[in-house]
Amino acid sequence: MSLSSLTLLRITTVLSISLLVTIAAADRVVAADARSNGQLDVATIQRHCETIESFVGTYCLDCHSAGDPAAEFDLESFNFSPDQFSQRRFRSEPWEKILRRIHTRQMPPPDAERPSEDEYETAIGALAAALDDRAKAFPRPGRTSAIRRMTRWEYQNAIRDLLAIKVDVTDWLPQDESSHGFDNITVSELSPTLLSRYLTAAQQISRLAVGREGRGPMGRTVRVPADRTQETHVEGLPLGTRGGVLFSHVFPQDGEYEIELRLTRDRDEKVEGLNEPHDIDVLVDRRRVHRFGVKPPPDRQDYTHADTHLTARIQVTAGQHDVGVTFPEKSASLMESKRQPFDARYNRHRHPRITPALFQVSIVGPFDGRVGDTESRQAIFTCRPTEGEDPTTCAENVLRRLMRRAYRRGITEDDLESPLWFFKQGFEEGGFDAGIESALTSVLVNPNFLFRIEQQPRETRRGQPYPIDQFELASRLSYFLWSSTPDETLLDLAERGRLKDNGVLGQQVSRMLGDERSQSLVNNFAAQWLYLRNLDSITPDLRLFPDFDDNLRDAFRRETELMFGDIVENDRSVLDLIRSDHTHLNERLARHYGIPHVFGSHFRRVDLDPASHRGGLLRHGSILTVTSYATRTSPTIRGHWILKNILGTPPPPPPPNVPNLEEKTTLSTTSVRERLAQHRADPACASCHDLMDPVGFALEHFDAVGRWRQWDGTLAIDSQGSLPDGSEIAGVAELEAGILERPEVFVGTLSEKLMTFALGRGIRHDDGPAVRRVVRLAEENDFKFSAVIEGIVTSTPFQMRTAE
Repeated sequence: MSLSSLTLLRITTVLSISLLVTIAAADRVVAADARSNGQLDVATIQRHCETIESFVGTYCLDCHSAGDPAAEFDLESFNFSPDQFSQRRFRSEPWEKILRRIHTRQMPPPDAERPSEDEYETAIGALAAALDDRAKAFPRPGRTSAIRRMTRWEYQNAIRDLLAIKVDVTDWLPQDESSHGFDNITVSELSPTLLSRYLTAAQQISRLAVGREGRGPMGRTVRVPADRTQETHVEGLPLGTRGGVLFSHVFPQDGEYEIELRLTRDRDEKVEGLNEPHDIDVLVDRRRVHRFGVKPPPDRQDYTHADTHLTARIQVTAGQHDVGVTFPEKSASLMESKRQPFDARYNRHRHPRITPALFQVSIVGPFDGRVGDTESRQAIFTCRPTEGEDPTTCAENVLRRLMRRAYRRGITEDDLESPLWFFKQGFEEGGFDAGIESALTSVLVNPNFLFRIEQQPRETRRGQPYPIDQFELASRLSYFLWSSTPDETLLDLAERGRLKDNGVLGQQVSRMLGDERSQSLVNNFAAQWLYLRNLDSITPDLRLFPDFDDNLRDAFRRETELMFGDIVENDRSVLDLIRSDHTHLNERLARHYGIPHVFGSHFRRVDLDPASHRGGLLRHGSILTVTSYATRTSPTIRGHWILKNILGTPPPPPPPNVPNLEEKTTLSTTSVRERLAQHRADPACASCHDLMDPVGFALEHFDAVGRWRQWDGTLAIDSQGSLPDGSEIAGVAELEAGILERPEVFVGTLSEKLMTFALGRGIRHDDGPAVRRVVRLAEENDFKFSAVIEGIVTSTPFQMRTAE
């Protein structure tokens, strides 16, 4: 029984009104002047400023002087007076800009007179100390948005932890827009269209989680990517099978479900690879529940009904189950082929399938459903009303506990008013379970669940930094490390006011990193930082790279995810992301890399021979592919990626109307290096390409799909390049060594990326002291991942907020 139109209208109305009230409360401000109790050692700041001014006067004024200063940055008239460090309106931006340039050794430029390493270190130390001392005395934690909607990924994880149910919400909720490299930043709005999507998701999820009787069948279709090769074993399915798909599905009730299969067809509507009879097994939790048979039509022409009979009804118990559909493997003799055999087999003309492949699986049901004993029902129904008892009492207990997790704070009587209204409406229509389902739907669209809300204390003055409360800190911590709602441990500590106690926060960080939910740092943070999400949109030119398919795309992603996951799980040094003597491979990826003796579909750690040219991130097929064009490598894109994501020194955006790089033609054989050199001859292009291209050249031995090569057609590969500090490098090994020569640069960049993700806002110049503190703490602990995380969660920007 569905909710009535009146109930749906009330949900939407209550949500809209609640959202307006929430925004008004969260943005509450009392105007007053900002003050600080900070104290600065004036004599120390004086010495630091003198050191900095001397360095700039000696090495920087030739280019950055009045008249026509380089990059429009005039240092000749720059104010180096120490007095400004005690002023409330101190501008840290130009000072941080100078510090970053000399810290990465970008300035002075390589062709100018350069200071000694001791002079560099002295100037860097003085400038960093002055800025850090200023930040301690006058903290500027920055201001995140007062309300921030959960992203699609966070919503899915929160449902998992709240209701003990794993659902794929991509069918209901659209992808979130990305800003500053992450999708959890531009999430302060909720359009009417998106509100409707959330309402649909809440209804479907509540129905799946409660699983009450009296509801009609539900349907879901899972489609296999068109470029997925299905000639070999799929990890997770039984040995002796090939192809197919494995996915998790929620069966809301015990009962009968209909499963329907369709096979892949070519553009002539013929079932590809169906040249002889084949069996197809349907499995639930690895147990076969049905076997289909399929065979080619007698005339081998009309395939209209070749797979229309692939429908069956099966009995399944309620709850989360792994559903598999696969083909029992058939032995075959060696096939004679006039073409080079490829691992990829999905294209009729270039590499056709030799056996049938699964196109989609549809599940509909239940048709005779009965309430089952599922994990989600156990998580929801912590009590049942006894005979003669007012059901509202039990409903209130159920809802209060769920809402505490959902709203991430203590629950008031006002909070309960609306869900209990919906409970009573549902109870009248269909009993206790229907009432709870209705109330749960209202909770899942309530602003207190959809939005993370940080309220400003009434007594806070304008522009004043203040500590966020402990419930808000618990939410920041859980959404940073788990991309999900806080658990009971965090909420209990916050409620008792103990989350900020000495040692408690560090203990919670260790506990949370050891929890399997920290995998979200891999699937959410690393997937965005390292552009792994871009892999789905990448398809190299199949004429040049005919062995590329979705299997290889997925293997690229898994290799990088497993490396980052190993860093998190085993608390290794983050520097191992740059240089590693091992990687994670399955047979498909090992064959692509040319690494022998790796067999099977499962991934495993493989110790590497230096001759394999594999190891750290910069050697991963995932990174190398997303930073290439469909037809060739791009030193420019690869160099830009390294500068932005590894070294933290992204080049400025390109000027308007810059011409594209002239591509190679059949009449001229020129290398990418030569064509880029012609491109850099334009002064408008050289300002950026002189920074990006030399770094990207170091990766030229890897082609556009990450394979090692010595030749580009008939041209020998030249991997000579340089780092932003002017250091000459040749190849990926020297690039890695150059990055690790000053590890604090890479660790600082990683810290900035993690802090951006943790705070949900872009990093500002005022955050520089906090980032440097994280790097110092990490260095004291051998750059272990947990040390970086603990430095961030104990930082001023993470624990405080600036009043509007």
